[in-house]
Amino acid sequence: QVHLVDSGGGSVQAGGSLRLSCETSIVIDDGRWCIGWFRQVPGKERERVAAVYAGGSDLFYSESVKGRFTLSQDTAKNTLYLQMDSLKPEDTAMYYCAAGQFPRCLRKGADVFGYWGQGTQVTVSS
Repeated sequence: QVHLVDSGGGSVQAGGSLRLSCETSIVIDDGRWCIGWFRQVPGKERERVAAVYAGGSDLFYSESVKGRFTLSQDTAKNTLYLQMDSLKPEDTAMYYCAAGQFPRCLRKGADVFGYWGQGTQVTVSS
């Protein structure tokens, strides 16, 4: 059974930073999995923000966060981190950690990730 526990959200002012954590039961450098972060605002589809593919063989960042958000992982703790810097009000959303099997997780959409954390809210004020 796959478990994901995400945390680290909060409220910050524009330009601030937060670090999200995703503790998972998956061996984080297992090449059979992708683990990543999605975000969602009410009325919109879940957006893939950043992801580690196949245990770290490739990293994905959406254009909207490239250069501001950084993935890192602690293999001893099976934890994936998302460092979010230079936050903007448009980054406000519920953020979800998710896991999916490689290579299916390379396809577009959120439904190719079959396992989800409970979500953590990020609010950025101007």
